[in-house]
Amino acid sequence: MIAMMLLLSMFDVSHLVYIMLPEIYGFRHFMGVAEDSEPPLKRVKGPLEESKSLPEDHSTAKSVSCSLGDQMARPLTSQGDGETIGSQGVIRKAEFIKIITRALYSLGYDKSGALLEEESGIPLHSSVVNLFMGQVTNGKWDDSVATLRTIGLSDEIMKSASFLILEQKFLELLKMEKFAAALDTLRNEIVPLHVNLDRVHKLASCIISPSQCMRLGISGQDTEGTKSGSKILEKLQKLLPAAIMIPEKRLEHLVERALDVQREACVFHNTSDSDLSLYSDHQCGKNQIPSQTLQILEAHKNEVWFVQFSHNGKYLGSSSKDHSAIIWEVKENGQVLLKHILCGHQKPVLIVSWSPDDSQILTCGQDEVIRRWDVSSGECLHVYEKTGVGLISCGWFPDGRGIFAGMTDKSICLWDLDGRDLECWKGQRTLRISDMAITDDGKRIISVCRESAILLLDREAKFDRLIEEVDMITSFSLSKDNKFLLVNLMNQEIHLWSIEGDPKLISEYKGHKRTRFVIRSCFGGLDQSFIASGSEDSQVYIWHRCSGELLLALPGHSGAVNCVSWNPGNLHMLASASDDGTIRIWGLDHFNLKGGEQSNGSNHHCNGRS
Repeated sequence: MIAMMLLLSMFDVSHLVYIMLPEIYGFRHFMGVAEDSEPPLKRVKGPLEESKSLPEDHSTAKSVSCSLGDQMARPLTSQGDGETIGSQGVIRKAEFIKIITRALYSLGYDKSGALLEEESGIPLHSSVVNLFMGQVTNGKWDDSVATLRTIGLSDEIMKSASFLILEQKFLELLKMEKFAAALDTLRNEIVPLHVNLDRVHKLASCIISPSQCMRLGISGQDTEGTKSGSKILEKLQKLLPAAIMIPEKRLEHLVERALDVQREACVFHNTSDSDLSLYSDHQCGKNQIPSQTLQILEAHKNEVWFVQFSHNGKYLGSSSKDHSAIIWEVKENGQVLLKHILCGHQKPVLIVSWSPDDSQILTCGQDEVIRRWDVSSGECLHVYEKTGVGLISCGWFPDGRGIFAGMTDKSICLWDLDGRDLECWKGQRTLRISDMAITDDGKRIISVCRESAILLLDREAKFDRLIEEVDMITSFSLSKDNKFLLVNLMNQEIHLWSIEGDPKLISEYKGHKRTRFVIRSCFGGLDQSFIASGSEDSQVYIWHRCSGELLLALPGHSGAVNCVSWNPGNLHMLASASDDGTIRIWGLDHFNLKGGEQSNGSNHHCNGRS
């Protein structure tokens, strides 16, 4: 053995592979071992042949030798063959019973599975397949390859399956330091399959360098008896036709697909998966969409221009023409209560923006300054301003360590939390009426750069992309996954754009009214499957995102609805801000808070710093 290892160490891996592939390179001898004259696939040891590499128990193989020659794994004639069940006659009874049997075994109900096989007369697998599975599980690699040849597979599948089994045999021989036997398996059994030659070369390198096995992702646990057999069987189940070896958890997969189809067909679907049931077909009604006014918040003294829920859904921020912003707290019972009124701005407050961890909030005055506030105390922590230039929009870095702002001079500036300039882009980057956003990876800043164009600015590549619209843009909203942009236009349309790669228009939403004011829309509901928007006709409009179908128009406000926000932490809560000076909280129509509609304008706390 030592002499052999010394000889092997004299060759590099490429020379070793060259020697190991006699069928490819034409050599007929290696270390004095003569080549077998049989065709490659004939060299696989039969069930009765004594294995030279691994100890085998041949008690089972003897009984099979008489029956495997003409017993291929064709569907056995049994009680369920040809029969169908179900009202449409498309479900084969035998397949149906086999899938149920497989599910029982998967769930650990072995006695019930065996009883169903016996009572129905429909075996889960043929006797040949059962034999094969047992041989693989017990690590009888030579016998399992021989049995595999009797199952009636296509040549391609048989070779791929044989490769998986023989590779495992090779690795176990290496672990036992039977290098000559491992080399023989590689040369005379694996190579003739002509499958995955790149992998064959890597396996060959394992003989000289055992550490190569680790680089191939092969651990010692992969070659431990029954455990290795079970892993190989899992791989074979994915490779072999489903009619021969029923896939694991096939019944669960079919049921999940059925639920997926029902969910996708449900226009009003807005419930969590935990609410789905197998007892009846799933169908949500309109009552799963927030459509009932649960509260009217009246703390603002003038038009409310903007509302936005925090990322965790526990707070609501609003801003108004009355020069103030308000932090509202969403209680566990669904009530929305006033927490802080933020005073200090000398002009109307355009928007608010929550920090990534929701502990702070920005407020942006119209052509004025940006203020940063502590949510817990309501204290103003910092004021951001630039001499001679007004600020018109703002947002946070994804890591919460800085902010960005759009300026009246059409530039975009980035500051750290202490107000130090980090970056600034000059030129026509923003408009006086402008939304801004930054993707979660911090790589792209999005802003309205012309009346009918949105700029996608790549900070790393220093590359600009444009979304060219057909009319003037009034606002936009970025989806939670950063893949889509919702754009509101002057022509009373809302466009959905995909911004992955080259921008592409996906859907259009129509029906709301917009003639004079900035109207904002948002994504919302389960998986952001809905689009909500304000409207100048005092209503809130809701569309199905994929189909574009208008689902609801919600009356209630007495002035233009400027902005809407869907609570990311509560699928059934929506907020709307209006020129009537109120914020409405919408919920499900079968849910009522005690006391009905509530006003929360009395707890006035001014915590601003001029």
